[in-house]
Amino acid sequence: MMIQNTISALSTPPGIGGIAVIRVSGTEAFSICDKILSRKISDKPSHTAHHAWVLNGAEKLDEVVVTIFRSPKSFTGEDTVEIACHGSVFIQQKILELLMEHGAEAAGPGEFTMRAYLNGKMDLSQAEAVGDLIASEGSAAHKQALHQMRGGFSKEINALRDRLIHFASMVELELDFAEEDVEFANRDQFKALLQEILQVVEGLRESFALGNALKNGVPVAIIGAPNAGKSTLLNALLNEERAIVSEIAGTTRDTIEDRITLGGIRFNFIDTAGIRSTEDAVEKMGIERAFEKAKSASVILLLFDATNTSAQVLEAMKQQILSETDEKKHFILLANKVDSPAFNSEVFEAAFGNEKNLIRISAKNKLNIETLKTKLLNTVNSGKVNSGETIVMNARHHQALTQASASLKSIMHGMNNEVPGDLLAVDIRKTLYHLGEITGQISADDLLHTIFSKFCIGK
Repeated sequence: MMIQNTISALSTPPGIGGIAVIRVSGTEAFSICDKILSRKISDKPSHTAHHAWVLNGAEKLDEVVVTIFRSPKSFTGEDTVEIACHGSVFIQQKILELLMEHGAEAAGPGEFTMRAYLNGKMDLSQAEAVGDLIASEGSAAHKQALHQMRGGFSKEINALRDRLIHFASMVELELDFAEEDVEFANRDQFKALLQEILQVVEGLRESFALGNALKNGVPVAIIGAPNAGKSTLLNALLNEERAIVSEIAGTTRDTIEDRITLGGIRFNFIDTAGIRSTEDAVEKMGIERAFEKAKSASVILLLFDATNTSAQVLEAMKQQILSETDEKKHFILLANKVDSPAFNSEVFEAAFGNEKNLIRISAKNKLNIETLKTKLLNTVNSGKVNSGETIVMNARHHQALTQASASLKSIMHGMNNEVPGDLLAVDIRKTLYHLGEITGQISADDLLHTIFSKFCIGK
């Protein structure tokens, strides 16, 4: 696809730094750069770097290194120049102004990656993975984004489409010979194929829960009564004094949030106000926020003081949390202060000996904090992350897979009820369309705009 205009933008983060990189891409990239550099680069071979000065008329603006990438062997598939200049904000801006004075246009968000897609350098799912790779904050998210960018996800989707297209063509052929009552598509083989494809699609669709956690972090709410040690636990998990700790009940009146990475997976911890009956208006607001955070959390750490909490009180607190949340949660019970002189092991065993998912800890002395971290990792299917399987991290892909799954089920229902081939063909086309949406084989201009507008400028 031939795009006429030439674009330029800063590709490194804005602000002061040692080095900044300005990217220029398009049919006039070389000729425009020739006009602002002390040496001609348009006659230089691809994938070479050259020393030059950026000139503002007769004035030397900056000493730079210019790297040349000739079409089609560049990120965008177009002639591309990357100017590595000194990281002064003034220099960056002045070079961009000079480029625009000589014909370059300012690149929009994600426009370089969109051009790579439009020029066939990558499909749509790979292009989206570029954004995920840049945003990845843990090794697991990085690994999955890299897998997708290399085309691992695309290969799976394309393999499914190719097999389905073959049978779709057979069904369409039958429609052309409807009067002869000829059957080209073996129905038993087709049912087996549909079942196999549906199983793969459902597996990918269900992996989104894990993929979303890898991409955005696993939300973990720390819930409990006042003075149970919630803030102390947050500090122990983060290994820093993040939350104020006090003997005064109700110290935490708002939520405090921070995050750590465990085993390559990011966990977002939320310390909440202590749950109790109170007449204090501000504390009441904090308790309401605690329940709001519990609703949105994937994991709830229900912390209680092992020296003075009865089984009845703990169960009542658990039921109260469950009544406020409408989704299934991972509950981990934490018995705190087990190293206190006031802790009675026999009384504790009698009350809580049969509780599942319970860990005895001392938040103050960091007893069994590592055990808790391991337990948290086990709430996420980290084995699937390390196995190299494709995990869906993109909400758009999840939606397309959900729609493809519904179409596949409709085809199977139609076959079981001997629906005519022309009606089956409609659902087959729908399935192919939804699978094609993922890789961009089927895409509308407004969809492309929505996707690439979320990228930063310069990428």
